[in-house]
Amino acid sequence: MSSGNGCQPQALNKPALSETEAARLVDRVFGLKVSWIRPLPSYDDQNFHVRVSGNKDVAEGADEYVLKITNSEDSQEPDLIEVQTQAMMFLSAEGFPAAAPYLTKDGNIMSLESEGSGSGNKKYMVRLLTYLPGTPVAKITTNAQILYEIGKLAANLDKALAEKFHHPSAKSLHRGQFIWNLANVPLLDKYIYALGQNNYRAVVEQVIEQFKRKVIPKLSSFRACINHGDLNDHNILVDSCSDSLENRQYRLSGILDFSDMSYGYYVFEVAIVIMYMMVESADPLRVGGHVLAGFESVMPLTAEEREALFLLVSGRFAQSLVIAAHTALQYPENTEYLMITAKTGWKHLLAMFEVGQAAVEKMWFETARAYVDPVPA
Repeated sequence: MSSGNGCQPQALNKPALSETEAARLVDRVFGLKVSWIRPLPSYDDQNFHVRVSGNKDVAEGADEYVLKITNSEDSQEPDLIEVQTQAMMFLSAEGFPAAAPYLTKDGNIMSLESEGSGSGNKKYMVRLLTYLPGTPVAKITTNAQILYEIGKLAANLDKALAEKFHHPSAKSLHRGQFIWNLANVPLLDKYIYALGQNNYRAVVEQVIEQFKRKVIPKLSSFRACINHGDLNDHNILVDSCSDSLENRQYRLSGILDFSDMSYGYYVFEVAIVIMYMMVESADPLRVGGHVLAGFESVMPLTAEEREALFLLVSGRFAQSLVIAAHTALQYPENTEYLMITAKTGWKHLLAMFEVGQAAVEKMWFETARAYVDPVPA
């Protein structure tokens, strides 16, 4: 759930096209006739699920797309959108379940389009991406198997981007003041007022202070990479690959929303995944061990990275909760979507601090260790 390119955590200049206008846009820009269209939930962009008909160039079974209309603020950063889209194309070619763009009539991967007329009209970057089938992780009952696979996916994704992805605009991923980069937890000081005066605020203030003292000085010792940055329970899709209700097995079928991509560190990605997988879990404090095991099967963390993991997960909870509260004050009509994570996020963050860092880390690390050194029966 991104929030723009800069440090302002708000849904700035979100597009507001009707379904009819969106269908016309698909026809005009991509040359496709829409037979069915419906809106998809989004944070600060506008997305539509569309089906097209009567196009001989569209392969059988490939007639569903996501029309993504980027907010006017982010649309002013074409290099950033370009590199995000190219990263999706690269990952798709590498075998990851990522979407690919359908080219415009002019042969481009995106097009800057105007809404309205006159000097005050806004411009939005428009893309048409292949529709990825599957169920969001938020809508399933997660188990150890899928949590492990998600952790493994996160590590493989970052590793592939770090080692093989090269693009002239990659420098645009150095987003120093981007509020969703995990290194920028201290920027939450500006927005913490949105929580009011309560126990929640006291916990977040504690997270920020400890983050400043114990994480920021260690950043130079972490291994750098490009992060997806938002592998949350709504941005990862799965398909069931077993009929057993008792031991349901899942296959990863989709990775969505690359708008939070930025340069960061491997340990950031696993922390973000752990936090979001906790949100929907019935046993949230144990989630981290399964995700960590999957991640470390590809990219084992160093001692310094492991020491920071608890505060990084706490920091992502703080980011999500503070930014949602701040944005909801400005956009009350979007409060329900903005507060999705907050419904259970506060409970989990408070539980982490009540149980304590040492006990939580013990659960995570012992669970992860059992994958490589199982206790004999």
